Amino acid sequence: MTSNRQVDYDGLQQLIDFQIKNGAKGILTVGTTGESPTLCWTEHSKVIEKTREYTKTCCTTIAGTGSNNTQEAIEGTQQAKNAGVNAVLLVDPYYNGPSSLEIRQEYIAPIANRFPEIQIIPYIIPGRTGTQLLPQDLATLHNQYPNIQSVKEATGDLQNMELTRKLCGENFDILSGDDDKTYTMITTPTIKANGVISVISNIAPRAVTDIVQYALNNNQEAANIIAQALQPLFNIITIKTTEQTPYGPTTCRARNPLAIKTLMNLLGLPAGPCRQPLGKVTPNALEIILSTTRTVHKANPQILQPAADHFDIDLDERLYNTKYLEGLAYA
Repeated sequence: MTSNRQVDYDGLQQLIDFQIKNGAKGILTVGTTGESPTLCWTEHSKVIEKTREYTKTCCTTIAGTGSNNTQEAIEGTQQAKNAGVNAVLLVDPYYNGPSSLEIRQEYIAPIANRFPEIQIIPYIIPGRTGTQLLPQDLATLHNQYPNIQSVKEATGDLQNMELTRKLCGENFDILSGDDDKTYTMITTPTIKANGVISVISNIAPRAVTDIVQYALNNNQEAANIIAQALQPLFNIITIKTTEQTPYGPTTCRARNPLAIKTLMNLLGLPAGPCRQPLGKVTPNALEIILSTTRTVHKANPQILQPAADHFDIDLDERLYNTKYLEGLAYA
């Protein structure tokens, strides 16, 4: 976003170039981290069009076209198709909470049937949606529709992932939706995940790419070293703090994308503010972001160096000059 919360297409192009140059095999556009809930559908479609234009043939473009309204998801998928995109991410319908059977029959299946040339990637994240497409229904869809060959798995439930692998078979891609579980998901023989749709890649795409490539090539030691180096950043995707009010203490939870965009702004990457109702982190959360990033930079400077090189950033200046903290947290 620009400072006045309009879509920053120049910044978008810079970020896409950063990802591609550091090994990303695909760009997911207008997912939750891309603030899809606060984009109108006109903006939504234009961001997809621009992303496809910027990626050209360098990597795959995946468009987030999911909704809690099947007709809306169909229209969004049609717009993505018109833009030349051949893969879409369909998050489970949020708030109205259909059953797994309903998600299969009234949501995924109609879209897969209508767009046989588009790869459909169900996105299962019950912590956000309050519902869940279960492995049994996912396997049914996989067997019925040739264009359902993968899933973004963010249940956090390893047994659920194991069942998905068992029911969907080896010729099915399980993509991690939780950065901190990617290494485990790929290296667990009963899951054998195939990659990740990552949040921290926005900051450290080379490191995330290396984890995946090392793990897929059975170099678990190298993958684990990088995963451990990134773990502090994984821990700040969502930040929970205790804040004092005149009426007693309360819990404040800064959920993705708030913390990651705050860090991007701190480092000098094009991010801008979040759109309302998201706002700013608290001073306590900002201190956690700052101290965590300083620790990572000190212990493993190679993690943030690609961002420094691409955006011409002096990391020590950004991390230790307090002027860059101004405006990033509530007063």
